[in-house]
Amino acid sequence: MKYLFTNIIGSFVLDQKLEIVDSILFKTVKEYKSKDECEERLKSKHTELESVPKEKMYEVLKIFKDKKYYPEFYQKNIILTKECVRQAVADDWLIIQAIANINELDKSTNLLTKRLREWYSLYLPELDQKVGNQENYVELVITKSKEELVKEFSITESMGADLTEQHVEEIVLLAKQIKELQQLRSIHENYLEKIMKKYTPNLLELAGVTIAAKLIELSRSLKRLALLPASTVQLLGAEKALFRHIKTGSRSPKHGVIFQHPLIQTAGHKNQGRAARMLADKLSLCARLDYFKGEFKAPDYRKMLEEKLK
Repeated sequence: MKYLFTNIIGSFVLDQKLEIVDSILFKTVKEYKSKDECEERLKSKHTELESVPKEKMYEVLKIFKDKKYYPEFYQKNIILTKECVRQAVADDWLIIQAIANINELDKSTNLLTKRLREWYSLYLPELDQKVGNQENYVELVITKSKEELVKEFSITESMGADLTEQHVEEIVLLAKQIKELQQLRSIHENYLEKIMKKYTPNLLELAGVTIAAKLIELSRSLKRLALLPASTVQLLGAEKALFRHIKTGSRSPKHGVIFQHPLIQTAGHKNQGRAARMLADKLSLCARLDYFKGEFKAPDYRKMLEEKLK
């Protein structure tokens, strides 16, 4: 009776005493991946080859701790591990990194815009009340002078200080940097949409770019999102509120990041919980369709939800 054992070093034939009687060594990791050919060659030379039984596996593995085999075993395992890590980078991770950066850009932009409003209010405080939209405010600071803004918004007498050009230039410089961050966010969003059209078309169609990407980020992968029940999908992003409910008995959350979806926003306060349940159910189905490469059914789900929510 002889045994056939294969590892990353090569394919080995062992006798009953577990001594190596024949072998074919692999020169590269690529040869290891096509190990079936080597095993067939050994089987043609040696009849009645069997796999090593479990109770003898420990003794077989001890053979490769020998100085003759261990360095090569170690080096090839490192090469194989690096290759596996390289191949493990899937579209999930690209989506997660992109949406994470969008979230960071939103935080930075909001913080810097708040600073810009406070700073520019020393110069023209009335503009802060006249313009609520952040992007419009930044654009006005960059493109128009104080005199033009006073005239455009019919400000009779401003309480702002008469700052010199040197001070105003610093404020405008901040506004330009904020605008660049806003443009970068827009570029990232377009990039996300292109990836998700190929990778998660159903989820993208029903949830939109931002919500779909956030759902994948919160669940850590499309596979995990596809395996989650609809009730969990509904509460993704509301973990703090859920834990607070469990700990203190406070009111339980009805929805997480899907609250931003237009179907929930337009459902009315009383129906938002019901709308969230229905939407989460269809989003869960979309994730499964995308992961298991099913049909494109998201438009049908959207129509169904719109009709029910009327």
